[in-house]
Amino acid sequence: MTKNLTPRKRNRGFIAAPGKTGDQIAFRLAHEALLPQEETFKRLRSQPEGLTSAEAAQRLEQYGRNEVAHDKPPHALIQLLLAFKNPFVMVLIALAAISYVMDIAMAAPDDQDWTKVIILASMIGVSGLLRFWQEYRSAKAAEKLKSLVRNTATVQRRPTSPTVPLRMEVPMTELVVGDIVHLQAGDMVPADVRLLESRDLFISQAVLTGEALPVEKYDTLGSVAAKSADGQTDGDAGLLDLSNACFMGTNVVSGTARAVVVATGTDTYFGSLARNVVSHKRIETSFDKGVNSVSWLLIRFMLVMVPIVFMINGVTKGDWMSALTFALAVAVGLTPEMLPMIVSANLAKGAVAMARRKVVVKRLNSVQNFGAMDVLCTDKTGTLTQDKIILEHHYDVYGDKDETTLQLAWLNSFHQSGMKNLMDIAIVERADELGERVKLRHYSKVDELPFDFERRRLSVILQEQNGQQLMVSKGAVEEMLAVCSHIQDGDDVRVLNTEERARLLRLSQEFNAEGYRVLVVATRHIPSDERKNAYQTADEKGLVARGFLTFLDPPKDSAAPAIKALNEYGVTVKVLTGDNPIVTAKVCRDVGLNPGKPLLGPEIEAMDDVALCAAVKRTTIFAKLTPLQKSRVVKALQANGHTVGFLGDGINDAPALRDADVGISVDSGADIAKETADIILLEKSLMVLEEGVIKGRETFGNILKYLNMTASSNFGNVFSVLVASAWLPWEPMLAMQLLLQNLIYDLSQMFLPWDKMDPDFLKKPRKWEAGNIKRFMLWLGPTSSVFDITTYILLWTVFGAGAAYHMHGGDGGQLIMNTGWFMEGLISQTLVVHMLRTRKIPFLQSTASLPVLLSTSIAIAIACYLPFSPIASSLGFIQLDTSYFWWLLLTMAGYLALTQTVKTIYIKRYGQWF
Repeated sequence: MTKNLTPRKRNRGFIAAPGKTGDQIAFRLAHEALLPQEETFKRLRSQPEGLTSAEAAQRLEQYGRNEVAHDKPPHALIQLLLAFKNPFVMVLIALAAISYVMDIAMAAPDDQDWTKVIILASMIGVSGLLRFWQEYRSAKAAEKLKSLVRNTATVQRRPTSPTVPLRMEVPMTELVVGDIVHLQAGDMVPADVRLLESRDLFISQAVLTGEALPVEKYDTLGSVAAKSADGQTDGDAGLLDLSNACFMGTNVVSGTARAVVVATGTDTYFGSLARNVVSHKRIETSFDKGVNSVSWLLIRFMLVMVPIVFMINGVTKGDWMSALTFALAVAVGLTPEMLPMIVSANLAKGAVAMARRKVVVKRLNSVQNFGAMDVLCTDKTGTLTQDKIILEHHYDVYGDKDETTLQLAWLNSFHQSGMKNLMDIAIVERADELGERVKLRHYSKVDELPFDFERRRLSVILQEQNGQQLMVSKGAVEEMLAVCSHIQDGDDVRVLNTEERARLLRLSQEFNAEGYRVLVVATRHIPSDERKNAYQTADEKGLVARGFLTFLDPPKDSAAPAIKALNEYGVTVKVLTGDNPIVTAKVCRDVGLNPGKPLLGPEIEAMDDVALCAAVKRTTIFAKLTPLQKSRVVKALQANGHTVGFLGDGINDAPALRDADVGISVDSGADIAKETADIILLEKSLMVLEEGVIKGRETFGNILKYLNMTASSNFGNVFSVLVASAWLPWEPMLAMQLLLQNLIYDLSQMFLPWDKMDPDFLKKPRKWEAGNIKRFMLWLGPTSSVFDITTYILLWTVFGAGAAYHMHGGDGGQLIMNTGWFMEGLISQTLVVHMLRTRKIPFLQSTASLPVLLSTSIAIAIACYLPFSPIASSLGFIQLDTSYFWWLLLTMAGYLALTQTVKTIYIKRYGQWF
């Protein structure tokens, strides 16, 4: 291995050369772990005190940011090309090519007609360019929102002058090889690191191995699995078992460490995996599946209807080339080419609007799941409560005030090296208030048994100046009493018998019933023959119970109205906590939740999946849960057909955040929680969440509007074309006119993302159901066909299309028919937007937003103007008698009345709209 560094590709670390495979990276890391620390520092050109800021800046500039391969938008030019890559645009391109061949390449110079080609090119351009613009804006908006949530690492930097090294928080992306980082509980490991110092360090490698249990890491020289003949490790397991190496993407469960960064970015083990992940197609979300199911429904419908239109026109008219052109124009009419743009615009607009409500959307497609959420699982602390713990009392084992209990608690909280939780902070703050008399400074720390979610306690081993050692433990009541064998009674120590144990439990439950969280403090003087420098959890035995600590975490004033509002919007709130069920039930009652009978972690552990699915239906509070039990509850709710959101901010919430349909964390949460979540709240409040849910449903509703309107309108148009093709002696509308009509209608739909949603639509969670869209299309589509047919009859009989055909052979009659149906078809298609956008009576009970009103009004005005415009003859239009507009007004009134009637019947029958 070379000792001197040479520059390599940007955005790469120092360990692996460009192009190295995951196995080669693994071997280099394994070799690194076996080197002495001095050799590591020499090879990395670093020092135990760290790099200077200037050195770090230089390396960052030279080798790039600490980023792995991840989904990110391609270059703008690539995005522009991809915007045209969808089946709907391909149909338009094929039609444009055929039109070019028929109207330009094969025609005489004097007969060349560019009109259809120009219209098709306009439709292709509008669809592709608008989609590109919206997706480009979406990507920029998403990156900007993500920048609001920053994961940082604690780095030790060496000043230029010989003073004490400085610790500072820097963005993880700015770490460089050779940096010295400090780790503690809750941190995400920011790069591949080699440990220099560690204390009781437990790392969760579940993100790499799938193993739920954390592994302990040491700062001693690593050991790896045996190497094969070619020098490679015998698989990933050997690499991940390195005792003195921690890997990017894993997280610290407990303990502390100081480490040197040996690999960053794509040269990390995680980076090598990420390249493979990004190179593979992502698993479709429910949102993607919903859009695709609707798209293919329309495509299948088009593949059936277009050949029928082609055959009918070819047989009845005898002009097969014209029939082909018309059939392809019908295919365009059935193609929702604006769908990608509408979806992108809605998601981008929704994400930005949610950001204004302090909700950052990390993955745009999660907006739909946010709106579909009907069960919210949340923790208690900081969500229902104020997230500010106050130490109210420090009692002895009889419930009398005792300062000794606070002294012992201070020793435990002050000397623990893990991430101090709110109760530790409250203990230290109370000791600061009372002064030095409660701070026993003559103790020094020997070792620590960090908190975990199985033992639910934390112990520190301390040593006095005379060499005596004392274990001080604090933790949950039942878990602490399980390792206590005696009780402190004044100056005496008595055996903790069954009666005393039951009395202590009753006393703690009385505190719980008053809304207090309770911890037990216990100690053990370690005999001289058992003293050592490193202890294990097995040493937590024979403890003496010394007293109680009671904490108050008052409910938030906003919690009760927020829960009520969520319930009104169809979201059931369930509380998943590791806390005591009695305290949790008290808080739930205070905020308006009916706690019912809590379901406890040990009870869940004894249930199979079927029993748990039945139990979660009737349970509101799940208490004393481990991280994996939280995840099981989430999965059970999903198995019952619910769309589940999980709100959590701790290390123990990561599995549930990952498994929920929409994982929600907060900006102040642990790194692993923020990284796992789909949505980040900049303020930990259910009220903020309620506003985000509303905006999510609004966004989803506007997408559904376009799909339903387009599907039903296009179906009605094709049904009308079939009738006309079988009856009329010519096409009811020229292919060019059909394309122009579709272009004007599509442009009027551009502003649907800015429409309003009816309040009653927002009251219920919504999911993708392609069957509903198909049903909607079959019910509402034919209503337009009724009045299309009456328009045919009107134009044939009253306005002379039939007479002109019989007298002159067709051209005059076709001009009348084409002009009249173009106007009626476009006006009805545009007006029906206002009918279908709401279940209420349009204009009277529900009015569209101003952008939608303007866009549809302009489309109607264009429909009425084109037959009277200077380009009317080139488009195949003639001026109809002005009396036609009175008939048109009567037709529209009848159409709107029939649509409202069918809509009312539909709602009564199916109980929903959309």
